[in-house]
Parts: sequence; structure tokens; C-alpha cells
Amino acid sequence: MTAPYVHALRLVLARRGVIVLPDQTIDDEAFLRFLRSFGPIVFTAGESPVPGCPDLNLVSNVGRDRPPRSTFHTDTSYVRNPPVYTALRAVQVPNRGGHTLFTDQHAAYRTLPDSVRSHLDGRTITHIMTGLDLGADQEMAAQHPVFLMHPESGRTALYLSAPQRCAAVSGMSPELAKETIAFLFRHSTRADNVYRHEWSPGDVVMWDNRCVLHRADHGGVVGDRVMHRGMVADHRSGSSSAKE
Repeated sequence: MTAPYVHALRLVLARRGVIVLPDQTIDDEAFLRFLRSFGPIVFTAGESPVPGCPDLNLVSNVGRDRPPRSTFHTDTSYVRNPPVYTALRAVQVPNRGGHTLFTDQHAAYRTLPDSVRSHLDGRTITHIMTGLDLGADQEMAAQHPVFLMHPESGRTALYLSAPQRCAAVSGMSPELAKETIAFLFRHSTRADNVYRHEWSPGDVVMWDNRCVLHRADHGGVVGDRVMHRGMVADHRSGSSSAKE
């Protein structure tokens, strides 16, 4: 993929959060080439790799006795430098259901009451790992600003993850931090701030983890749902910066 095309897609992702590329007749090798044009591939320790393709993560309901669980979150935010992009390639689409939902965290920031923005400006949230079996040498907690300025658009997003993955807010008691995170999560995931993507065969969907939350809707799924997931690290030497 040419550099101008990649740059253009980065700008679209920075502004819109999500891009949908329909009718892609590609295999895992081509999918990885596409992802690598944005930056280095990263893989979350403890996740299930795609057989024969260890750089990609297998997301599937096949062979499960009960549906997977999912809540809105951002990927791997418990490390100091989380992946900036995630993409899913639809390998098998169920007959019904299995949609993926995305929030607009720029809008979530913009629609916060002024008093809340003022109270949270300059604070950080401690993000922690949950639900994975990691080795002792793996990162399991990191602090990130509540308000994240996107390095490519200059816009500010409300940056958080699922409440159970947000352990503390700087300068707050545990009780107040818990209440604050619950409020921010409800505010971010309200119905008018969510895009629901209904998958079609051949879809590739990519999103910017710095300005969206996402979750899979596993309720009422009929048929097999198989996705191959890839994640991309920041191609720049630095990472996203706190709002100035």
C-alpha cells in the first residue's frame, strides 16, 4: 500500500474512528501486509493465535458451550504503549447477529458537562489487565490521561476502558473514582453515541483505539462467527499525548 493512501486512511481513522472496507477477497497474508503498512504488528499475550498465523488473534464462537462475553473496552490499554489500531477480517459471518458496536469518544468528550471536564482535566486513569493469564514479565497496569489528544487530528477524546479495567483515577478516593468511571462509561456508551456494524462476508473493519470503544454483541447469534484480528503499534517514536 502506498504511503499517501496509508496517510489518508490514518487521517480518516483519526477523524471518524472506524473504517469499513467491504468485499475484500484477501487471505491472512494479505491482511497482515495491509496492517504492516500502518506500523508494527503487536499481539496480546494470553490471546488465542490463528493456527499457522501467530501474528493474528482468533476470535470465534465455534465449539463454545455458551456465548463469549463482551463489554465496551479499548484493546490492551494496561500497557504503557497500547496498540493504536485494531482490525477484524470476517472469515465466517453468522446467519444472524454477531454485530460489533463502536462509540465515538471525541463526541463523548465534547458532550461532557463543562464542570466535569474541568474537574478531570490533567488526571489519569490506571488501566489494569483482567481475564488473561500473563507471565510475570508482562505489563499488567499503566496510567493514561483521561483526556487524550489525538496526534494526527489534534482532537481530544475521552480515553477509558471497561469499568473493571479502570482501577483508579489520580487524585481521587477509590469510591469517587469508581463513581466517576461508571459515569464516564455510561456517558460514552449511550445509544446515540454508538455505531452498530452488521457484518457481511469479506468485510474488513479497522478502528483507532485512541478515539473509540468497541464490543461484540453475542446475543442471539445464529451460526458460526469467525474473525481474525490484528493490532498495530504506533508507527511514530512517541505515543499519544495528554490534552494540553
